[in-house]
Amino acid sequence: MDDKKEQALRYHSDPQPGKISVVATKSFSSKEDLALAYTPGVAEPCLEIAKSPDNVYKYTAKGNLVAVISNGTAVLGLGNIGPLAGKPVMEGKAVLFKKFAGIDVFDIEIAENDPEKLVETIARLEPTFGGINLEDIKAPECFYVEEELKKRMKIPVFHDDQHGTAIIIAAGLLNALELSGRKTADVRVVFSGAGSAAIASANLLISLGIKRENIYMFDSEGLITEERLSKLNKYKVSFAQKQNQTLAECLIGADVFIGVSVANILSAEMVQSMAKQPIVFALANPNPEIKYEDAIKAVPDIIMASGRSDYPNQINNVLAFPYIFRGALDVRASEINEAMKVAAVKAIAELAKEEVPPEIEQIYGEKFSFGARYIIPKPFDTRLLPRVASAVALVAETSGVARIKIDLKEYFKKLNS
Repeated sequence: MDDKKEQALRYHSDPQPGKISVVATKSFSSKEDLALAYTPGVAEPCLEIAKSPDNVYKYTAKGNLVAVISNGTAVLGLGNIGPLAGKPVMEGKAVLFKKFAGIDVFDIEIAENDPEKLVETIARLEPTFGGINLEDIKAPECFYVEEELKKRMKIPVFHDDQHGTAIIIAAGLLNALELSGRKTADVRVVFSGAGSAAIASANLLISLGIKRENIYMFDSEGLITEERLSKLNKYKVSFAQKQNQTLAECLIGADVFIGVSVANILSAEMVQSMAKQPIVFALANPNPEIKYEDAIKAVPDIIMASGRSDYPNQINNVLAFPYIFRGALDVRASEINEAMKVAAVKAIAELAKEEVPPEIEQIYGEKFSFGARYIIPKPFDTRLLPRVASAVALVAETSGVARIKIDLKEYFKKLNS
């Protein structure tokens, strides 16, 4: 067994199996505590909630509790390994929620592949949770599951594989466009991959000003075109182009390549055929569509991002989902809408333009400044929590989905501290 594999397995097994546990938030060391925590004292908050359901947020952990839910059909780069094998990933997501935003999580792995039955199961969990984070559910079923749950549930439902990825891609791309002197309305974007992340990213980019007709999307069968309409699901149809092209042909003169597909499909020659100072987001993991070294060698002034932490500009969902949920939970938002996603995009993008504090640079052992090698903040940047959560909370209020009002200046100060 190699050292990295052994280290990973030991991390997950010692000193006790798994990565999470439940910790009591109240004193529980006397018979008086027992009487308050359970019978007879527990009856009092139960009766208060029965009188007014909103009291559940006052007397229980619902308002700070998120369910990370998966059926294990599309786990990371591992594919359909099932709910049991996907559990370590969901526990890991729970750790990220807690570490970066102080949000408690129950991970729930459901043995159900039928999307309608999956919706039924998840919808019935609403009394327990303040929000639902869907994870690693394969496309196109993931679209249906999220859409139906958003119709039925009055708490935020967020499929992170779609929207978390899209938000970070969009934030990085906005900054890359600014650095290269481009305008959103003018750029041509080529996607390799047409799954949940690609579809959500393309739709979010349209919300930010990129024209739908300037988005070219490739799936495993080639460019999505009108001649293939009868064989496409409804989520791909809206990106159908009139004329067919190969990936190499499509990239000639293109401004942006976004890869959410497979390794090594992008050659140095393809990158060189793109527009001046091309923008390449090669996000296949662990091996990107083109190696970072090969891309830089082909076009030295390229603006490149990947899904890896050992190269500049990692597109990492942890920059978004903990803080989006923090802001949504704290105003008791009924949903995470498009305006809240755009607010998160802009908050993340703007933060990358600011001077990076020394303590953050110390964590990474290098200096950062806004430019081609630093277009998005680093995951351990503690400024993300107040900036993104506050931006999301504000827009939840202004867009009418917040159920309580908070003092946003005090809220920012609280998170910043």
